[in-house]
Amino acid sequence: METKILMEQAKKHILHTYNRFPVVLDHGKGVYLYDTEGKKYLDFAAGIAVQALGYGDPEYNEALKIQIDKLLHTSNLYYNQPMIDAAGKLCAASGLDNAFFTNSGAEAIEGAIKAAKKYAYEKDGSTDHEIIAMNHSFHGRTLGALAVTGNSHYREPFEPLPGIVRFAEYNDLDSVKALINEKTCAIILETIQGEGGIYPAQEEFLKGIRELCDEQDILLILDEIQCGMGRTGTMFAWQAYDVKPDIMTCAKALGCGVPVGAFVLTKKVADASLKPGDHGTTYGGNPFVGAAVSKVFDIFAQRNMTGHVKEIGVYLEGNLEQLQAEYGFITARRGRGLIQGLELSIPVGEVSTKALEQGLLVITAGTNVLRFVPPLIIEKNHIDEMVQKLKKVFDMF
Repeated sequence: METKILMEQAKKHILHTYNRFPVVLDHGKGVYLYDTEGKKYLDFAAGIAVQALGYGDPEYNEALKIQIDKLLHTSNLYYNQPMIDAAGKLCAASGLDNAFFTNSGAEAIEGAIKAAKKYAYEKDGSTDHEIIAMNHSFHGRTLGALAVTGNSHYREPFEPLPGIVRFAEYNDLDSVKALINEKTCAIILETIQGEGGIYPAQEEFLKGIRELCDEQDILLILDEIQCGMGRTGTMFAWQAYDVKPDIMTCAKALGCGVPVGAFVLTKKVADASLKPGDHGTTYGGNPFVGAAVSKVFDIFAQRNMTGHVKEIGVYLEGNLEQLQAEYGFITARRGRGLIQGLELSIPVGEVSTKALEQGLLVITAGTNVLRFVPPLIIEKNHIDEMVQKLKKVFDMF
């Protein structure tokens, strides 16, 4: 079927909440995607940091095929082994103790907020606790996740939002201190702000927040939905800071294409927060997604994915800095490992559109940042190819 016909059908039947690029993707192999007309695209978006293993990984696919023939779903009224295996591997990788599987990153944020509020409620029986979040953050589009998302553009049409949330400045510890009071139950932030423009947390900022939380029994929630799962060269970005959260959220590359998220807690928080009946999910952690998550952790370990990211990330950074030196409209490079951003003084949306025409998928962040979140399996030749395609685009400006 012709691409134009397919897109017209989409416009007719799919709710218009995305301004999609004019391409219908059909299949993928490795780090490349192909549309319905056979055009090839080098993928430096990875389904928004999801496809860590790229496309068509035989070992991953085989694990899912086996599970499909065995058991897809049972509900959480019963145990299933894939979920048990996945939870054990997630806890081992994070150093946290108890996991709850969700269907998405936004649901993981919702669960983390509920756990924090229940922890505070168990201490004093009060229901008026407050959360401190960060300006320019992004945690999801459900109502609870929106409430802690530091962008008024996203929040305003849906207010009033649940809970009392106060917003501090990212990487400004004094602004956090100024908001803490006896009602503060949690501080939530992304270890690296993704949608806000690829801003890593400064070490003294993150360690300072951890100290504040320890002093006043406030829970630290770190959102690793985009920057976690090996993308920075450690399994989770916070592990490079020698700081440990009380609750962590993850999703995206946790399932490498299968819709799954999770929030993970320390034993202290798990034992003193959510109890049977406080939270639930019909699909979360079913055998199919459990098999996917379990296999992802196996593959990461077997192939030393974090070691590869550390090496290839340096090469990507060097190439992006070289681009910055060559083009005056690139005003900054930010990021770690394989989550990188170039800040531009030219229209970033036009750049991503023209890149698509050159056979390169690259997305944006914030208002003026070109975002690079490729599959973690990329090699130096793929970065070289990306640079050549991007130069063709930049030379148009």
